[in-house]
Amino acid sequence: MSSLMDKIREASNFILKQIEAKPSIGVILGSGLGELAGEIGQPVVIGYRDIPYFPEPTVEGHAGKFVVGTLHSKSVVAMQGRFHYYEGHSMQDVTFPVRVMKWLGVDQLIVTNACGGLNPAFKPGDLMLIQDHINMTGDNPLIGENEEELGPRFPDMSRAYAPDLQTLVQDTAEKLNIPIQKGVYAGISGPSYMTAAELNMLRIIGADTVGMSTVPEVIVANHMSMSVIGLSCITDMAIAEELQPLTHEQVIAVANRTKPTFKKLVKEIIKAL
Repeated sequence: MSSLMDKIREASNFILKQIEAKPSIGVILGSGLGELAGEIGQPVVIGYRDIPYFPEPTVEGHAGKFVVGTLHSKSVVAMQGRFHYYEGHSMQDVTFPVRVMKWLGVDQLIVTNACGGLNPAFKPGDLMLIQDHINMTGDNPLIGENEEELGPRFPDMSRAYAPDLQTLVQDTAEKLNIPIQKGVYAGISGPSYMTAAELNMLRIIGADTVGMSTVPEVIVANHMSMSVIGLSCITDMAIAEELQPLTHEQVIAVANRTKPTFKKLVKEIIKAL
């Protein structure tokens, strides 16, 4: 059986043979946000199904493509769709593309998602800068044998979202006159939406938003000493006292309405990096 390092090398070598320049910035595009990949110049588009050891996403709004090219003269790679723990993938498979990004040359990672708002000061359509997260998935992608070539056995997570890049994001949003919230993201396993009692619990322990992605990828990125920016699109309010039935279609609809602003912000962040 191939080791994790063997798989990373094989997948990254497959991609490197098809691109001219190694990317230094990675972007993970969440539900309904994949259109940003269309802004990348001179794109090389590689389907996940073609990359060794990549699973395929099964969720609406996730195209399943690696797009490598340039944006504002920066060499970038974008994940047009991600993998989720609730799809039945292991945490190691969910985070495998982040490992490959690192091996391609990425040292700065922008992670985006669509999520539910817990903070009553938020509203659907708001963007939020993730300042920290709470791992409520019940799992961790670093469980198992540690590959010292990738990172330490016990990586520090006290600055999981790079403070200097948080400042850059806030300055960029202010320059563009884009209002942006700040807060803590709670990552859950899904796929069911949460009960009112569970949402109350998350709010009590300090979460401002809740979603089913991002946390595993950020843990692995930190394990490999990548600098991380986290951005959320708040698609619905998950406040226990006001809870209404919710569908994935509603989440995608709000994400689609917010796309132009989100794309504008992410592109300007990449320009400033």
